[in-house]
Amino acid sequence: MPRPKQQRSSEAVSAMPSSVYSPVAHRLAEHTGRVFPLHVGDTWMAPFEGARMEDLREDELPGLHRYAATEGLPELREAVLEKVRRRNHPCELDQVLVTAGATSGLSCAVSALADPGEEVLILAPFWPLIRGIVTSHRAMPVEVPFYDRAFTVQEAIAALDARKTDRSVALYFSNPSNPVGRVLAPELIEAMAAWARANDLWLLSDEVYEDFVHRGEQVSTARFAPERTVSVYSFSKAYGMAGNRAGYLIAPSELREAIHKVSVHSAYHAPTAAQRAGLRALEAGGAWIANAAEQYASTGRSVAEILAVPPPEGSCFLFLDVSAILDDRGMIGLLEDCLEDGVLVAPGASAGSDYQDWIRLCYTVVPPEDALEAARLLAGRLSHS
Repeated sequence: MPRPKQQRSSEAVSAMPSSVYSPVAHRLAEHTGRVFPLHVGDTWMAPFEGARMEDLREDELPGLHRYAATEGLPELREAVLEKVRRRNHPCELDQVLVTAGATSGLSCAVSALADPGEEVLILAPFWPLIRGIVTSHRAMPVEVPFYDRAFTVQEAIAALDARKTDRSVALYFSNPSNPVGRVLAPELIEAMAAWARANDLWLLSDEVYEDFVHRGEQVSTARFAPERTVSVYSFSKAYGMAGNRAGYLIAPSELREAIHKVSVHSAYHAPTAAQRAGLRALEAGGAWIANAAEQYASTGRSVAEILAVPPPEGSCFLFLDVSAILDDRGMIGLLEDCLEDGVLVAPGASAGSDYQDWIRLCYTVVPPEDALEAARLLAGRLSHS
């Protein structure tokens, strides 16, 4: 009997990293003692009572376990519309799409606007999954070193001009930033929007940390270029619902319809129960967000002080240059040393090729006292490596 042909994945998928957030996480099973998984972005807090899965009942919410409208539950889309109009920018109902998390929303958006071989500019350091998302759709991710070096309008535009080519079709960035924790000034957002219009590029504006601005002002990109902006939001970060996989985006009507087609052919729609939880969050989650924002800001300041770095302006992350303390083992050696203490951090290379000697940590994934303990352990490693 002839043997089957050797199976392999596509070149694009083969080029994607298999362990984005930590190349040593698989060794956790060998570790005895406490674990501080600071390499992932999440919150230790459960959603508020009334929006947890155990609070959703089929007898009160008929159809809870059935398919829903692929664009999102009508009442959720109406609530999203009201929230975005009040908080972010003008829009219409036909621009609203509920997605299976912000990750799926961004993936479907890239698929809808970029053909194979076309380029998506990505401000770096970046959210680690966006590079692989672009690659998976056979487009080309082009990294633009930015958050740690472009602080004026002139510097921002120069950074963009340096990487743009005739194949560029879109620009992605997060604000507040994952992983740098920087909040981009409104004048920078306005200038980048004008640059995108002048160069006929789409804007992928990742605003999932909009509720966690510790200093400065977060302004939605679509205020300046609504005709070319895809604004992406998430219930995961805003309300402690990361496992639910529900988010939403706002896009110009024709592009939103194209994104919807891709969404139907991938996730079909966001989980129905997750949408119900998201609706309750929009209706009654304000106090939860206020409490989380205050706690996150306090923890971020304390962790930054322990690590002797500037406090974050927003989001839930710190990004540290550790080049001065790396030994001949390089980054993997530092990650292994941290793992001995039960502390996992993400290597900076996952957020950009120019950041091989940096690390990212999330200070909200564990309770505040644990985040401070992990920071002290990390500080010890950084001072003795």
